Amino acid sequence: MKQEPEDSRRGLSASRIVGMTMEAQDGQQRPKKINLRRPDIMEAVQAQVLSHYRSNLVERIRANGHVLSVPGVLTVKLAKEFGFCYGVERAIDLAYAARKAFPDRRIFLLGEIIHNPEVNDQIRRMGIVTIASRPDDAEIEAITPEDIVIIPAFGTEVATRKKLEARGCTFVDTTCGDVMSVWKRVRQYSKESVTSIIHGKAWHEETLATSSQARANGSGHYLVVFNLAETDYVCDYILNGGDKAVFLEKFKGAYSDGFDPDLHLKALGVANQTTMLRGETEEVQRRLRAAMERKHGSERVGDHFRFFDTICGATQDRQDALEKLLKTPPDLLLVIGGYNSSNTSHLAEMGESILPTYFIKNGSKMVSTGLIQHWDQHKREEVETRDWLPWGPLTVGVTAGASCPNNLIEEVIERLFELKGVEIPGLPPPVS
Repeated sequence: MKQEPEDSRRGLSASRIVGMTMEAQDGQQRPKKINLRRPDIMEAVQAQVLSHYRSNLVERIRANGHVLSVPGVLTVKLAKEFGFCYGVERAIDLAYAARKAFPDRRIFLLGEIIHNPEVNDQIRRMGIVTIASRPDDAEIEAITPEDIVIIPAFGTEVATRKKLEARGCTFVDTTCGDVMSVWKRVRQYSKESVTSIIHGKAWHEETLATSSQARANGSGHYLVVFNLAETDYVCDYILNGGDKAVFLEKFKGAYSDGFDPDLHLKALGVANQTTMLRGETEEVQRRLRAAMERKHGSERVGDHFRFFDTICGATQDRQDALEKLLKTPPDLLLVIGGYNSSNTSHLAEMGESILPTYFIKNGSKMVSTGLIQHWDQHKREEVETRDWLPWGPLTVGVTAGASCPNNLIEEVIERLFELKGVEIPGLPPPVS
Protein backbone atom coordinates (compact mmCIF):
# COMPACT_ATOMS: atom_id res chain seq x y z
CA MET A 1 0.00 0.00 0.00
CA LYS A 2 1.11 3.51 -0.73
CA GLN A 3 3.66 5.31 1.43
CA GLU A 4 2.00 7.89 3.63
CA PRO A 5 2.65 11.62 3.49
CA GLU A 6 4.09 12.97 6.74
CA ASP A 7 0.83 14.72 7.67
CA SER A 8 -1.17 11.53 7.28
CA ARG A 9 0.60 9.91 10.24
CA ARG A 10 -1.66 11.94 12.50
CA GLY A 11 -4.52 9.72 11.37
CA LEU A 12 -6.02 11.43 8.32
CA SER A 13 -5.19 10.84 4.72
CA ALA A 14 -5.26 13.73 2.29
CA SER A 15 -7.09 11.69 -0.33
CA ARG A 16 -10.46 12.51 -1.80
CA ILE A 17 -13.11 10.59 0.08
CA VAL A 18 -16.31 9.63 -1.71
CA GLY A 19 -18.98 6.99 -1.61
CA MET A 20 -20.91 5.61 -4.54
CA THR A 21 -24.51 4.62 -4.91
CA MET A 22 -26.26 3.30 -8.00
CA GLU A 23 -28.84 5.39 -9.84
CA ALA A 24 -30.82 4.49 -12.93
CA GLN A 25 -29.82 6.25 -16.14
CA ASP A 26 -31.18 5.11 -19.52
CA GLY A 27 -32.39 1.91 -17.86
CA GLN A 28 -28.95 1.09 -16.41
CA GLN A 29 -27.47 1.37 -12.94
CA ARG A 30 -24.68 3.95 -12.86
CA PRO A 31 -22.50 5.11 -9.95
CA LYS A 32 -23.41 8.32 -8.19
CA LYS A 33 -20.76 9.98 -6.05
CA ILE A 34 -21.54 11.06 -2.52
CA ASN A 35 -19.15 13.47 -0.84
CA LEU A 36 -17.85 12.21 2.51
CA ARG A 37 -15.28 14.97 2.78
CA ARG A 38 -17.47 17.71 4.19
CA PRO A 39 -15.62 19.69 6.88
CA ASP A 40 -18.03 18.64 9.63
CA ILE A 41 -17.51 14.97 8.78
CA MET A 42 -13.74 15.13 8.47
CA GLU A 43 -13.29 17.11 11.68
CA ALA A 44 -15.15 14.41 13.58
CA VAL A 45 -13.24 11.65 11.78
CA GLN A 46 -9.89 13.21 12.66
CA ALA A 47 -10.82 13.47 16.32
CA GLN A 48 -11.98 9.85 16.47
CA VAL A 49 -9.00 8.40 14.64
CA LEU A 50 -6.55 10.29 16.84
CA SER A 51 -8.31 9.23 20.02
CA HIS A 52 -8.38 5.58 19.00
CA TYR A 53 -4.98 5.02 17.40
CA ARG A 54 -2.49 7.80 18.16
CA SER A 55 0.49 7.28 20.47
CA ASN A 56 2.39 10.19 21.96
CA LEU A 57 5.11 7.79 23.14
CA VAL A 58 5.72 6.43 19.63
CA GLU A 59 5.91 9.95 18.23
CA ARG A 60 8.46 10.88 20.93
CA ILE A 61 10.56 7.79 20.15
CA ARG A 62 10.48 8.66 16.46
CA ALA A 63 11.70 12.17 17.30
CA ASN A 64 14.46 10.66 19.48
CA GLY A 65 16.10 8.82 16.61
CA HIS A 66 13.81 5.78 16.96
CA VAL A 67 15.58 4.73 20.19
CA LEU A 68 14.32 4.49 23.77
CA SER A 69 16.89 3.42 26.36
CA VAL A 70 17.66 2.90 30.01
CA PRO A 71 21.42 2.23 29.78
CA GLY A 72 22.51 -1.08 31.17
CA VAL A 73 18.94 -2.40 31.35
CA LEU A 74 16.84 -2.05 28.20
CA THR A 75 17.18 -0.41 24.80
CA VAL A 76 14.33 -0.44 22.31
CA LYS A 77 15.17 0.23 18.67
CA LEU A 78 12.15 1.06 16.54
CA ALA A 79 12.45 0.48 12.79
CA LYS A 80 12.51 3.71 10.77
CA GLU A 81 9.31 2.74 8.92
CA PHE A 82 6.52 0.88 10.69
CA GLY A 83 2.80 0.78 11.30
CA PHE A 84 -0.07 2.36 9.41
CA CYS A 85 0.52 3.11 5.74
CA TYR A 86 -1.36 5.64 3.66
CA GLY A 87 -3.73 3.06 2.15
CA VAL A 88 -4.68 1.70 5.58
CA GLU A 89 -5.25 5.19 6.99
CA ARG A 90 -7.44 6.02 4.00
CA ALA A 91 -9.54 2.87 4.49
CA ILE A 92 -10.08 3.61 8.18
CA ASP A 93 -10.91 7.26 7.48
CA LEU A 94 -13.51 6.21 4.92
CA ALA A 95 -15.16 3.77 7.32
CA TYR A 96 -15.34 6.41 10.06
CA ALA A 97 -16.62 9.00 7.57
CA ALA A 98 -19.35 6.62 6.40
CA ARG A 99 -20.59 6.15 9.96
CA LYS A 100 -20.60 9.91 10.53
CA ALA A 101 -22.31 10.69 7.21
CA PHE A 102 -24.96 7.97 7.57
CA PRO A 103 -25.74 7.77 11.31
CA ASP A 104 -29.21 6.26 10.83
CA ARG A 105 -28.52 3.82 8.00
CA ARG A 106 -27.30 0.26 8.16
CA ILE A 107 -23.63 -0.09 7.21
CA PHE A 108 -22.08 -3.41 6.24
CA LEU A 109 -18.40 -4.27 5.82
CA LEU A 110 -17.18 -7.03 3.52
CA GLY A 111 -14.92 -9.07 5.78
CA GLU A 112 -12.28 -6.96 7.54
CA ILE A 113 -11.42 -3.34 6.77
CA ILE A 114 -7.73 -4.25 7.30
CA HIS A 115 -5.96 -7.21 8.89
CA ASN A 116 -5.83 -6.03 12.47
CA PRO A 117 -8.24 -7.45 15.09
CA GLU A 118 -8.24 -4.40 17.35
CA VAL A 119 -9.09 -2.05 14.47
CA ASN A 120 -11.83 -4.35 13.22
CA ASP A 121 -13.27 -4.62 16.74
CA GLN A 122 -13.35 -0.83 16.92
CA ILE A 123 -15.18 -0.66 13.58
CA ARG A 124 -17.79 -3.10 14.89
CA ARG A 125 -18.23 -1.04 18.06
CA MET A 126 -19.24 1.84 15.80
CA GLY A 127 -22.25 -0.20 14.68
CA ILE A 128 -20.77 -1.32 11.35
CA VAL A 129 -21.84 -4.93 10.71
CA THR A 130 -19.35 -7.41 9.31
CA ILE A 131 -20.56 -9.82 6.64
CA ALA A 132 -18.50 -12.39 4.74
CA SER A 133 -15.91 -11.13 2.29
CA ARG A 134 -17.64 -13.53 -0.10
CA PRO A 135 -21.25 -13.03 1.03
CA ASP A 136 -23.69 -15.85 0.34
CA ASP A 137 -27.04 -15.35 -1.37
CA ALA A 138 -28.86 -14.79 1.92
CA GLU A 139 -26.45 -12.01 2.94
CA ILE A 140 -26.72 -10.38 -0.49
CA GLU A 141 -30.52 -10.52 -0.48
CA ALA A 142 -30.60 -8.86 2.96
CA ILE A 143 -28.95 -5.74 1.48
CA THR A 144 -31.40 -3.00 0.50
CA PRO A 145 -30.97 0.17 -1.60
CA GLU A 146 -30.93 2.16 1.64
CA ASP A 147 -27.90 0.30 3.00
CA ILE A 148 -24.20 1.20 2.86
CA VAL A 149 -21.58 -1.43 1.96
CA ILE A 150 -17.89 -0.78 2.68
CA ILE A 151 -15.40 -2.48 0.36
CA PRO A 152 -12.19 -3.12 2.34
CA ALA A 153 -8.66 -2.04 1.49
CA PHE A 154 -7.97 -5.38 -0.23
CA GLY A 155 -10.85 -4.82 -2.68
CA THR A 156 -13.50 -7.37 -3.53
CA GLU A 157 -14.12 -9.92 -6.24
CA VAL A 158 -15.83 -8.86 -9.46
CA ALA A 159 -18.73 -11.25 -8.93
CA THR A 160 -19.40 -9.94 -5.42
CA ARG A 161 -19.39 -6.35 -6.59
CA LYS A 162 -21.82 -7.10 -9.42
CA LYS A 163 -24.22 -8.81 -7.03
CA LEU A 164 -24.13 -5.80 -4.70
CA GLU A 165 -24.58 -3.36 -7.57
CA ALA A 166 -27.74 -5.22 -8.49
CA ARG A 167 -29.09 -4.53 -4.99
CA GLY A 168 -28.76 -0.77 -5.58
CA CYS A 169 -26.90 -0.09 -2.33
CA THR A 170 -24.36 2.67 -1.68
CA PHE A 171 -20.68 1.72 -1.86
CA VAL A 172 -17.89 3.18 0.20
CA ASP A 173 -14.91 1.80 -1.67
CA THR A 174 -11.67 1.81 0.32
CA THR A 175 -9.67 -0.35 -2.12
CA CYS A 176 -6.00 0.63 -2.02
CA GLY A 177 -4.67 2.36 -5.13
CA ASP A 178 -1.72 -0.02 -5.33
CA VAL A 179 -4.11 -2.98 -5.47
CA MET A 180 -6.06 -1.33 -8.28
CA SER A 181 -2.81 -0.84 -10.20
CA VAL A 182 -2.30 -4.61 -10.14
CA TRP A 183 -5.88 -5.10 -11.34
CA LYS A 184 -5.17 -2.85 -14.31
CA ARG A 185 -2.21 -5.03 -15.31
CA VAL A 186 -4.16 -8.25 -14.92
CA ARG A 187 -7.04 -6.93 -17.04
CA GLN A 188 -4.55 -5.91 -19.71
CA TYR A 189 -3.02 -9.39 -19.70
CA SER A 190 -6.49 -10.83 -20.17
CA LYS A 191 -7.19 -8.61 -23.19
CA GLU A 192 -3.91 -9.79 -24.75
CA SER A 193 -4.72 -13.49 -24.10
CA VAL A 194 -1.84 -13.60 -21.64
CA THR A 195 -2.28 -15.80 -18.56
CA SER A 196 -1.70 -13.97 -15.26
CA ILE A 197 0.77 -15.72 -12.99
CA ILE A 198 0.00 -14.13 -9.62
CA HIS A 199 2.64 -14.39 -6.91
CA GLY A 200 0.60 -14.47 -3.73
CA LYS A 201 -1.54 -16.46 -1.33
CA ALA A 202 -4.47 -17.97 -3.21
CA TRP A 203 -6.70 -17.74 -0.11
CA HIS A 204 -5.94 -14.07 0.65
CA GLU A 205 -8.72 -11.54 -0.01
CA GLU A 206 -6.49 -9.34 -2.14
CA THR A 207 -5.36 -12.22 -4.35
CA LEU A 208 -8.94 -13.46 -4.71
CA ALA A 209 -9.98 -9.98 -5.85
CA THR A 210 -7.01 -9.68 -8.21
CA SER A 211 -7.52 -13.09 -9.78
CA SER A 212 -11.18 -12.26 -10.42
CA GLN A 213 -10.02 -9.35 -12.59
CA ALA A 214 -8.42 -11.85 -14.97
CA ARG A 215 -11.91 -13.23 -15.59
CA ALA A 216 -13.69 -9.88 -15.72
CA ASN A 217 -14.26 -10.10 -19.47
CA GLY A 218 -14.88 -13.84 -19.33
CA SER A 219 -11.90 -14.95 -21.39
CA GLY A 220 -8.78 -14.52 -19.25
CA HIS A 221 -6.96 -17.08 -17.13
CA TYR A 222 -4.77 -17.01 -14.02
CA LEU A 223 -2.57 -19.25 -11.90
CA VAL A 224 -1.47 -18.33 -8.37
CA VAL A 225 2.02 -19.40 -7.23
CA PHE A 226 2.83 -19.11 -3.54
CA ASN A 227 6.60 -19.56 -3.49
CA LEU A 228 9.70 -20.39 -5.51
CA ALA A 229 9.13 -24.14 -5.25
CA GLU A 230 5.77 -23.77 -6.96
CA THR A 231 7.35 -21.43 -9.50
CA ASP A 232 9.99 -24.05 -10.33
CA TYR A 233 7.25 -26.65 -10.79
CA VAL A 234 5.52 -24.38 -13.33
CA CYS A 235 8.83 -23.70 -15.11
CA ASP A 236 9.54 -27.41 -15.38
CA TYR A 237 6.09 -28.02 -16.85
CA ILE A 238 6.63 -25.24 -19.39
CA LEU A 239 9.93 -26.77 -20.49
CA ASN A 240 9.26 -30.49 -20.18
CA GLY A 241 5.52 -30.96 -19.99
CA GLY A 242 4.02 -33.40 -17.52
CA ASP A 243 0.88 -34.98 -16.18
CA LYS A 244 -1.91 -32.41 -16.52
CA ALA A 245 -4.07 -34.07 -13.86
CA VAL A 246 -1.22 -33.99 -11.34
CA PHE A 247 -0.56 -30.32 -12.14
CA LEU A 248 -4.20 -29.36 -11.67
CA GLU A 249 -4.42 -31.27 -8.39
CA LYS A 250 -1.27 -29.60 -7.06
CA PHE A 251 -2.66 -26.12 -7.76
CA LYS A 252 -6.28 -26.90 -6.91
CA GLY A 253 -8.09 -23.72 -5.88
CA ALA A 254 -5.34 -21.53 -7.36
CA TYR A 255 -6.33 -21.28 -11.03
CA SER A 256 -9.21 -20.06 -13.17
CA ASP A 257 -12.11 -22.18 -14.37
CA GLY A 258 -11.12 -23.93 -17.57
CA PHE A 259 -7.39 -23.40 -17.00
CA ASP A 260 -5.33 -25.91 -18.99
CA PRO A 261 -1.55 -25.90 -18.40
CA ASP A 262 -0.99 -27.33 -21.88
CA LEU A 263 -2.80 -24.35 -23.44
CA HIS A 264 -2.49 -21.46 -21.02
CA LEU A 265 1.22 -21.44 -20.16
CA LYS A 266 2.27 -20.29 -23.63
CA ALA A 267 2.06 -16.55 -22.85
CA LEU A 268 2.49 -15.34 -19.26
CA GLY A 269 2.28 -12.06 -17.39
CA VAL A 270 3.51 -11.88 -13.79
CA ALA A 271 1.53 -9.91 -11.21
CA ASN A 272 1.58 -10.11 -7.43
CA GLN A 273 -0.19 -9.65 -4.15
CA THR A 274 1.13 -6.21 -3.21
CA THR A 275 2.37 -7.28 0.23
CA MET A 276 4.72 -10.07 -0.82
CA LEU A 277 8.50 -9.86 -0.47
CA ARG A 278 9.89 -7.85 -3.38
CA GLY A 279 12.97 -10.06 -3.73
CA GLU A 280 10.84 -13.20 -3.99
CA THR A 281 8.47 -11.67 -6.57
CA GLU A 282 11.46 -10.55 -8.63
CA GLU A 283 12.87 -14.08 -8.46
CA VAL A 284 9.51 -15.53 -9.52
CA GLN A 285 9.50 -13.35 -12.62
CA ARG A 286 13.20 -14.03 -13.33
CA ARG A 287 12.71 -17.81 -13.27
CA LEU A 288 9.57 -17.68 -15.39
CA ARG A 289 11.22 -15.37 -17.91
CA ALA A 290 14.23 -17.70 -18.13
CA ALA A 291 11.93 -20.66 -18.77
CA MET A 292 10.11 -18.77 -21.54
CA GLU A 293 13.43 -17.77 -23.12
CA ARG A 294 14.57 -21.39 -23.15
CA LYS A 295 11.23 -22.50 -24.55
CA HIS A 296 10.71 -19.86 -27.23
CA GLY A 297 14.09 -18.18 -27.70
CA SER A 298 15.32 -14.83 -26.40
CA GLU A 299 14.34 -13.03 -29.60
CA ARG A 300 10.67 -14.02 -29.08
CA VAL A 301 10.42 -13.77 -25.30
CA GLY A 302 8.52 -10.50 -25.60
CA ASP A 303 5.69 -12.37 -27.30
CA HIS A 304 5.42 -14.81 -24.41
CA PHE A 305 6.29 -12.91 -21.22
CA ARG A 306 5.24 -9.70 -19.44
CA PHE A 307 6.23 -8.25 -16.06
CA PHE A 308 5.47 -5.03 -14.16
CA ASP A 309 6.71 -4.15 -10.67
CA THR A 310 3.60 -3.82 -8.53
CA ILE A 311 4.97 -4.33 -5.00
CA CYS A 312 3.43 -1.81 -2.60
CA GLY A 313 5.83 1.04 -1.80
CA ALA A 314 4.95 1.14 1.90
CA THR A 315 5.41 -2.62 2.21
CA GLN A 316 8.84 -2.32 0.66
CA ASP A 317 9.77 0.66 2.87
CA ARG A 318 8.97 -1.38 5.98
CA GLN A 319 10.98 -4.33 4.72
CA ASP A 320 13.94 -2.06 3.85
CA ALA A 321 13.79 -0.39 7.27
CA LEU A 322 13.81 -3.74 9.07
CA GLU A 323 16.72 -4.93 6.93
CA LYS A 324 18.72 -1.88 8.06
CA LEU A 325 17.80 -2.43 11.71
CA LEU A 326 18.95 -6.05 11.49
CA LYS A 327 22.39 -5.15 10.10
CA THR A 328 23.38 -4.69 13.73
CA PRO A 329 21.11 -7.36 15.19
CA PRO A 330 19.41 -6.68 18.53
CA ASP A 331 19.04 -9.50 21.02
CA LEU A 332 15.52 -10.25 19.86
CA LEU A 333 12.81 -8.82 17.58
CA LEU A 334 9.14 -8.14 18.24
CA VAL A 335 6.90 -7.89 15.17
CA ILE A 336 3.44 -6.47 15.92
CA GLY A 337 0.35 -6.97 13.81
CA GLY A 338 -2.64 -9.12 12.94
CA TYR A 339 -1.81 -12.77 12.48
CA ASN A 340 -3.54 -12.82 9.08
CA SER A 341 -1.62 -9.76 7.86
CA SER A 342 0.53 -10.74 4.89
CA ASN A 343 2.93 -7.80 5.05
CA THR A 344 3.44 -8.36 8.79
CA SER A 345 4.14 -12.06 8.28
CA HIS A 346 6.93 -11.20 5.84
CA LEU A 347 8.54 -8.89 8.40
CA ALA A 348 8.49 -11.80 10.84
CA GLU A 349 10.06 -14.08 8.22
CA MET A 350 12.90 -11.60 7.77
CA GLY A 351 13.59 -11.56 11.50
CA GLU A 352 13.31 -15.33 11.97
CA SER A 353 16.14 -15.89 9.52
CA ILE A 354 18.55 -13.91 11.73
CA LEU A 355 17.53 -13.80 15.41
CA PRO A 356 14.85 -14.81 17.94
CA THR A 357 11.64 -13.24 16.60
CA TYR A 358 8.18 -13.09 18.16
CA PHE A 359 5.14 -12.18 16.05
CA ILE A 360 2.51 -10.82 18.48
CA LYS A 361 -0.75 -8.95 17.99
CA ASN A 362 -0.61 -6.83 21.16
CA GLY A 363 1.19 -6.31 24.46
CA SER A 364 -0.99 -8.76 26.39
CA LYS A 365 0.77 -11.61 24.59
CA MET A 366 3.91 -10.83 26.63
CA VAL A 367 2.51 -12.65 29.64
CA SER A 368 5.66 -12.55 31.79
CA THR A 369 9.43 -12.67 31.47
CA GLY A 370 9.02 -16.43 31.36
CA LEU A 371 6.16 -16.70 28.85
CA ILE A 372 5.18 -15.14 25.52
CA GLN A 373 2.31 -16.17 23.25
CA HIS A 374 3.09 -15.59 19.59
CA TRP A 375 2.15 -16.68 16.09
CA ASP A 376 4.01 -19.59 14.50
CA GLN A 377 3.70 -19.16 10.73
CA HIS A 378 4.80 -22.71 10.02
CA LYS A 379 2.23 -24.31 12.31
CA ARG A 380 -0.31 -21.54 11.54
CA GLU A 381 -1.27 -21.30 15.19
CA GLU A 382 -0.46 -19.32 18.30
CA VAL A 383 2.22 -21.00 20.38
CA GLU A 384 3.89 -20.39 23.74
CA THR A 385 7.61 -19.88 24.29
CA ARG A 386 9.15 -20.06 27.75
CA ASP A 387 12.05 -17.98 29.09
CA TRP A 388 11.93 -15.69 26.07
CA LEU A 389 13.11 -12.48 27.76
CA PRO A 390 16.79 -12.72 28.79
CA TRP A 391 18.12 -11.31 32.06
CA GLY A 392 20.70 -8.54 32.03
CA PRO A 393 21.18 -5.69 29.56
CA LEU A 394 18.94 -6.18 26.55
CA THR A 395 18.39 -4.60 23.15
CA VAL A 396 15.02 -5.27 21.53
CA GLY A 397 14.10 -4.43 17.95
CA VAL A 398 10.49 -3.47 17.30
CA THR A 399 8.58 -3.17 14.05
CA ALA A 400 4.95 -3.39 12.99
CA GLY A 401 2.98 -4.21 9.89
CA ALA A 402 1.20 -1.63 7.77
CA SER A 403 -2.14 -2.40 9.43
CA CYS A 404 -0.91 -1.96 13.02
CA PRO A 405 -1.89 1.28 14.81
CA ASN A 406 0.60 3.21 16.93
CA ASN A 407 -1.34 2.70 20.17
CA LEU A 408 -0.61 -1.05 19.98
CA ILE A 409 3.09 -0.37 19.41
CA GLU A 410 3.04 1.83 22.51
CA GLU A 411 1.35 -0.94 24.47
CA VAL A 412 4.10 -3.41 23.54
CA ILE A 413 6.91 -0.99 24.43
CA GLU A 414 5.34 -0.09 27.76
CA ARG A 415 4.96 -3.78 28.58
CA LEU A 416 8.64 -4.40 27.77
CA PHE A 417 9.75 -1.77 30.27
CA GLU A 418 7.31 -3.11 32.84
CA LEU A 419 8.69 -6.64 32.47
CA LYS A 420 12.26 -5.33 32.87
CA GLY A 421 11.22 -3.49 36.00
CA VAL A 422 12.19 0.03 34.90
CA GLU A 423 10.27 3.19 34.11
CA ILE A 424 10.17 4.66 30.64
CA PRO A 425 12.70 7.50 30.54
CA GLY A 426 11.67 11.05 29.76
CA LEU A 427 11.89 12.08 26.12
CA PRO A 428 11.63 15.42 24.37
CA PRO A 429 8.23 16.13 22.84
CA PRO A 430 7.75 15.22 19.18
CA VAL A 431 8.42 17.89 16.59
CA SER A 432 5.07 19.28 15.46
